[in-house]
Amino acid sequence: MRRDFCDGVGIARLLNATLVLPKFEVAAYWNESSGFADVFDVDYFIQEMNGYVKVVKDLPADIASKEPFRVDCSKRKGRFDYVESVLPALLEHRYISMTPAMSQRRDRYPLHGKAALCQACYTALRLTNSLEKKGLELLQAIPKPFLSLHLRFEPDMVAYSQCEYFGLSSTSLKAIEAARADRKPWAGEASRIWRNRGKCPLTPNETALILQALSVPTNTNIYLAAGDGLMELEGLTSVYTNAVRKSTLLSDEDFTSMHGNTKAALDYYVSINSDYYIATYFGNMDKMVAAIRAMKGLYKTLFLSRRAFAVFTSQGLRGERLMEALWKAHRDDFVMSRGSALSDCFCEFQL
Repeated sequence: MRRDFCDGVGIARLLNATLVLPKFEVAAYWNESSGFADVFDVDYFIQEMNGYVKVVKDLPADIASKEPFRVDCSKRKGRFDYVESVLPALLEHRYISMTPAMSQRRDRYPLHGKAALCQACYTALRLTNSLEKKGLELLQAIPKPFLSLHLRFEPDMVAYSQCEYFGLSSTSLKAIEAARADRKPWAGEASRIWRNRGKCPLTPNETALILQALSVPTNTNIYLAAGDGLMELEGLTSVYTNAVRKSTLLSDEDFTSMHGNTKAALDYYVSINSDYYIATYFGNMDKMVAAIRAMKGLYKTLFLSRRAFAVFTSQGLRGERLMEALWKAHRDDFVMSRGSALSDCFCEFQL
């Protein structure tokens, strides 16, 4: 949501359009119903975007009753111009709802578009006072120094990946099956090819193995930045015993009163302020966290390679040979502690 909203700000600047604060989509899996103002400080955002993009909380009365004209750019490939593609619809209908292009390179925006996007993402978008206070309490409760580990082995994530796993508990398999709907897993040779392309989330057990290959001490303090439905966690915690979660650090009342968005916001807050950040998936949160850590000079950031793990294990590597190969695959990024190339880091030169 943060990524799409930042894209929306940049596009609004390109189109010289007024931006209406978004309504979050309801997510059935997360039992989600929170709004923009439940997560972000609205007045601060509007104030900080002054001079970049005009932002309003609600639609003007003369168009408030209308449905927006929907413009979906999500499937557009290659380079294209938002002004040429979207501005005519905006001028005709005055009010549009837009899905940004997933493949569009934000670092190719004109300078004024980049400036607005960067101002939104790294200055104007801050959590509400109550969430920041809760995030600070959480940060102070975690033993120091600590590593924030973003695990993505929840039923919906595994189902979405269409990957096949063996050796999981019956509880995990039932949860994955319930989340699959019509997304059936690849099988046979197609499954092997898919996995070797790095498409399959690392299990907690696989994550622990890679951390050990990198000589991360097993007594390391680890904060688990993950959703409530994380599966097979004992594969990690049986090795790394100093792992904590927000559900154990927050009071029952605090935790149960939070929505999925606010819980994710706390994980984000802790992760951008952690001593070290390791991601098991190169997803939207990982990209945003890594980019803002780079902006703040916190370079101890690493993305574990799903592709390397899949290829090595499919080649039959086990034991010390596997550990050595995993170390070599991660060595340069691990030593440099700067993660992978991040397209969002162009913002460092815009602010």
